[in-house]
Amino acid sequence: MIDRQQGRDQGWEARRRPAGIAAFLAGLVVTLVFFAFFPGLPHVIDWGAIVVAVLVGALTRWVCLAWVGKRIRDSK
Repeated sequence: MIDRQQGRDQGWEARRRPAGIAAFLAGLVVTLVFFAFFPGLPHVIDWGAIVVAVLVGALTRWVCLAWVGKRIRDSK
């Protein structure tokens, strides 16, 4: 029984990793696109925009993994 539970946890971990990577990249790209094309901004990707994009990507990843973790706990 313990082996099955550990196997299930490993299966969820295998699904969480790609979800976290995809969420980070989505947050990063959306933020960079916002800074590049939003009207009224200087349309320049500088170091500040890159740092903010990385932070937004990390925040998006954290929210996604928290949501996936909650769904895992609720399904048990």
